[in-house]
Amino acid sequence: MRSSYAYIRDAWKNPWEGYVSTLMWERLQYWRKEPSIVRIERPTRLDRARELGYRAKKGIIVVRARIKRGGRKATRPSRGRKTKGFQVKRRTPKKSLQWIVEERVARKYPNMEVLNSYWVGEDGKHKWFEVILVDRSHPAIKSDKQLSWVSDEKGRVFRGLTSAGKKSRGLRNKGRGAEKIRPSLRANFRK
Repeated sequence: MRSSYAYIRDAWKNPWEGYVSTLMWERLQYWRKEPSIVRIERPTRLDRARELGYRAKKGIIVVRARIKRGGRKATRPSRGRKTKGFQVKRRTPKKSLQWIVEERVARKYPNMEVLNSYWVGEDGKHKWFEVILVDRSHPAIKSDKQLSWVSDEKGRVFRGLTSAGKKSRGLRNKGRGAEKIRPSLRANFRK
């Protein structure tokens, strides 16, 4: 017998087909009018949130955040370059949009620690992610065996320790061909 989480997971595998697509279309109309960072009562994708460490308990909150899609705009130099050296177009950030969203949310909630995040929607202009935050000083978190490690951490996002951060740093690769990635690209460059 399959759990309800399995059905949710199947529905979100192809979010532009089936009943999730109609829900998405309706949701995006509301989300566009909301502020860029909004605290929400419960996760939109419960299965994904629980996979990434969410529990319905005190000290854990979920925040939905919006970010503009595409590369970042660079200021156009006024003089002293060949046209090809302007570097105005096709300049992409060295971080994924998901990682940037996590950092923005962490700055908005300075007493909380970012646990993880996941994609919930996108249109032609924006992407939306839901970020799971944990209060590192909450007694319920400190007494929890699975989450008490968070109370010793500070600034996980800014050090690239979330899943999105590790992916951007290239830490999904192991073994041959990934020798110069760990502990970081900069540390290996100095060697």
